[in-house]
Amino acid sequence: MTRVTCDPTGQFLALHSSTGPTRFHAIWLRDNAPDAASRSPVNGQRLHCLQDIPTDTFIKGARLAAGKVSVTFSPEEKTVEYDPAWLMKNAYDRPSATDRGRTGDDLKLWDASHTGHVKAADYATLRAGGDALAGWLDQLVRFGFGRISGVPVVEGALFDIVALFGFVRETNYGRHFDVRTEVNPTNLAFTGLGLQAHTDNPYRDPVPTLQVLHCLESSAAGGENMVVDGFAAATRLRAENEYWFDLLADHCARFEYSGEAGVHLTARQPIIGLAPDGELISVRFNNRSLAAVTDVPFDLMGDWYAAYRRLGEIIDDPAMQIAFRLEPGEAFVVDNTRVLHARRGYSGTGTRWLQGCYADKDGLRSLRDAMLMAKKTEADA
Repeated sequence: MTRVTCDPTGQFLALHSSTGPTRFHAIWLRDNAPDAASRSPVNGQRLHCLQDIPTDTFIKGARLAAGKVSVTFSPEEKTVEYDPAWLMKNAYDRPSATDRGRTGDDLKLWDASHTGHVKAADYATLRAGGDALAGWLDQLVRFGFGRISGVPVVEGALFDIVALFGFVRETNYGRHFDVRTEVNPTNLAFTGLGLQAHTDNPYRDPVPTLQVLHCLESSAAGGENMVVDGFAAATRLRAENEYWFDLLADHCARFEYSGEAGVHLTARQPIIGLAPDGELISVRFNNRSLAAVTDVPFDLMGDWYAAYRRLGEIIDDPAMQIAFRLEPGEAFVVDNTRVLHARRGYSGTGTRWLQGCYADKDGLRSLRDAMLMAKKTEADA
């Protein structure tokens, strides 16, 4: 940082460096003031509402002093110091990403060639915390799934897996559900049939963002688990046919489940979910739970079904799938907004028993970010 200049009207200032000027509005700077009167020193939350800041706020003066950017605001006559590194990290005076269907910078897409991602982490090591846990959480965020071995083969052990990073999300299925063959099952997941790769519970809004599956018994032949990166599948569809990608992103599908007394769950969301700026943020794909689609215009319905069919073909492509067999004491966690999971059929002899539950990834991301931030702070010290 070489110098700071102020617009003659006081509506913004500019920080100058070797790469050129970076501008910040007066109201943005005042709203993000880091001083103790504006932010809680305990949790960093704002102590003011925007309405508390005068509407005619402007920058009266700005200068570099002792490595800080010192800004005086009028009409409050309030001087605030900013860390230049923080300002540049949060700078918004730059070209905005506009690529429709792009993925976040901390995500990595994958397909069947990336089998190294399924290496299981040791449960006892994860419980000890430290770099092993931070690395595993980072893998979950980056790739959307992670495996664990060495989990106690006891009912309810999956709750201890969730406790590594967050809390169980209870649903109409209870705090957990058992996946094994049943007579007259209420859900196809409880049969020996193979299941197409899918995301769980698309009929909920919001969907559970994480799913955990823990194996207790596995003597039946078959029943291998598979995972598919839904973001990679959507990206592949976009590369093949951008029009089809847009159809699945621009029109809502409807999902429904009513397999139990007193339960009728419905949701209306697109199969490919995009943020307003075009970032790919979710995939909902579950053929079993797709209700009648009514939000696509008549003239586009044929094309929408062609797009939906092609996405399903991409998801079913073995080149997109990573398969593995869960043995007793093994578990995996998937980002249910991104990664589809599947199961090959298994025989009627022997046993196969998995316990599953749902959680949400805000807790996982929070712990991951806090651990990485602490590690960076320690390295900088």
